[in-house]
Amino acid sequence: MKLHTFKGGIHPQEMKELSNQCPITDVFPASKTVTIPVTMGGAPNTPTVKVGDLVAKGQVIATGDKFMNCPVHASIAGKVKKIGSNLVTGNGMAQCIVIEADDSDRVEFMEPLDPFTCSHDDALARIKAAGIVGMGGASFPAHVKLNPPEDKEIEYVLVNAAECEPYLTCDERTMQETPEKVIDGLAIILNLVGAAGIIALEDNKAYIKPILEAEIEKKGYGDDISICVVKTKYPQGSEKFIVSACLGVEIPSGKLPADAGCIISNVGTVCAISDAFRLGKPLIERALTISGGGVDKPCNIRVPVGTLISDLEGSVFNVKGEAVKCISGGPMMGFAMSSTAFPVAKGTSGVTFLVESETWLGEEEQCIGCGACVKTCAMHLAPVMMLRELKAGNVDKAKRFGLMDCIECGCCAYVCPAHVKIVQRVRLGKGIVRMKMAEERAKAEAAKAKEGK
Repeated sequence: MKLHTFKGGIHPQEMKELSNQCPITDVFPASKTVTIPVTMGGAPNTPTVKVGDLVAKGQVIATGDKFMNCPVHASIAGKVKKIGSNLVTGNGMAQCIVIEADDSDRVEFMEPLDPFTCSHDDALARIKAAGIVGMGGASFPAHVKLNPPEDKEIEYVLVNAAECEPYLTCDERTMQETPEKVIDGLAIILNLVGAAGIIALEDNKAYIKPILEAEIEKKGYGDDISICVVKTKYPQGSEKFIVSACLGVEIPSGKLPADAGCIISNVGTVCAISDAFRLGKPLIERALTISGGGVDKPCNIRVPVGTLISDLEGSVFNVKGEAVKCISGGPMMGFAMSSTAFPVAKGTSGVTFLVESETWLGEEEQCIGCGACVKTCAMHLAPVMMLRELKAGNVDKAKRFGLMDCIECGCCAYVCPAHVKIVQRVRLGKGIVRMKMAEERAKAEAAKAKEGK
């Protein structure tokens, strides 16, 4: 079997065996409350409920009137107890709506809709109404991604089933347990955009290939959907490398997959699309992995969006005393959190608790210019040069070395013998660039408004 891959990358310990035999189990927060971020992808939303309101499961509780808005729904039926700031992934504070369950069975789903007979506009409207965003982490609104500009001809839809991040296995379990939903969601997308489908699997999950192929054959999609087995390597799951491995096409700098004739969707996202049409169910719950050497029972669970991780401690898992780090996501691209009192969002694929032997806690040392980061960078950048310019405050020069092209995969930091915190510096540098761009846009808009008077 030919294995497709890309140049560069690394082979960290996979650690999938901790949880990949654990079926996804449904869990309800111990406190019977959820803390739902008002915005989870797309343009900022505004709450449509107030404290004291009774809400039904599936009811819209926050939205906006812009094309990029993606509505947020109540994940449980209950009473709105609070609207205020709460810790979220990334250690920032964001406006959240706290709902306390009232043990009722009030549900406010949409009517089921046949995706193959409804109009193109109605299909996109359903996906937006369901609040579906990319569930691999980026949380980009699905109704926008699946409606590319007319000058972009889409030939392929790729389902990113690589799940290359160490420890995480919720996508792997989803494909095993509900292959019919994966294939149905992909078929809906293919009908919407008029393309062929490819499911990209890393070869450490090649045993799932016949499971998916059986479902493809059963549904009669053999001419439309194929499976591409790619080499197990990090960061194989990045959109640029999935496209490169499966299609042999490179996405140009500053461009999107649509510029290369393809759309990429996550396993969880295609399943959510199936639910939106078949059940009328909005995106109000998600599967995620709890893993790492710092927990007693690694597992895969499905919880209502807004469930605080701290609400799962004791009832679902226990954090070991030797745990030194809690990460929202996986150890490579996740965010180290200051507390477990943060909610599961639509893009939360896992939470990883690490012990000292699984991570680095020491201080960074002086860069010795060894070039290891250059050799391993899958984007073919020069992290060491970006680092030098960022340390000197030369953000514009760092941009010339590819600052904005960096995907923050962490390969450079992983191989750095000096343990330099390259990714954190890159993120700060990007923040400065974006701040400058926002200031320039604001000045341009102000000047334009002044000329119009």
